Amino acid sequence: MQIELLDTFLDLVETRSFHRTAERLEITQSTVSARVLVLEQAIGARLFSRSRAGTQLTTEGLKFLPHARGLRHAWTEAQRSVAPSGDAAVSLRIGIQHDLAAGRIGGWMAGFRKTLPDCAFYLEPDYSVQMCQDVAKGALDFAILYSPQPQPDLHFASVGEVSYRLVSSIGTRRADLKPDRYIRASYAAAFDAAHAQALPEMSATPFASGQEAAVAALLQSLGGAGFVLDRTAAALIETGKFAAVTDVEPITQPVYVVTHQRHRTQRMHKRLTKSVLKTFGAR
Repeated sequence: MQIELLDTFLDLVETRSFHRTAERLEITQSTVSARVLVLEQAIGARLFSRSRAGTQLTTEGLKFLPHARGLRHAWTEAQRSVAPSGDAAVSLRIGIQHDLAAGRIGGWMAGFRKTLPDCAFYLEPDYSVQMCQDVAKGALDFAILYSPQPQPDLHFASVGEVSYRLVSSIGTRRADLKPDRYIRASYAAAFDAAHAQALPEMSATPFASGQEAAVAALLQSLGGAGFVLDRTAAALIETGKFAAVTDVEPITQPVYVVTHQRHRTQRMHKRLTKSVLKTFGAR
């Protein structure tokens, strides 16, 4: 079976639109239709029904969906298993949330190398949504992230939390903050919800970013106030140009690891999770 047929099927399940899938895969809508027809002929059943409400899976399509995900994942793993990895017996691809990479990647990699000395590692800082998609399809083996994206093929485990602290160059009290001098951080859904509850008056601001390094850079360049990780807050305060906002509590962000369901009980992936748990409190 051509892997393009599975890619088209799985994307269409997500978009429920032949037009949208054609745009996302950068092919024509007629090509999408042709691929679906070929797949249906190979399966021997109709997989989609189309109406004004959109494209829906048939009963047969729903039955085929978990198999399609498994086939896609297995194909990606098969491709990666034969890729060159030097002298290492196994090559592992690991995704890490952008904000965690800078301060914790060294400790985690040291732990990974100690517990899995025969492995080669490819590290890819990214955002939660993309990492979940990559683990589901087999492009990543393991990821450390902020926002779990529930999917039938994914297994999540809580491993700890990080803390973001509000610092400011314009005062040490909430009353000193001004929306036009505020850098609004948007690190994850849980963080956003806590921020909206803590500082609802700071929802509309000139600048916002989902990456802590960008928030810190904007603060250093423009001044003002914003939430940054504890270690970054300490460094900014040490410059003498910033101070902690004393009447606003830090916001904690939960951290999770994600693996494919088929790997959750494998010894290698359990060791990776244990290593993250062991080193999490190191910084």
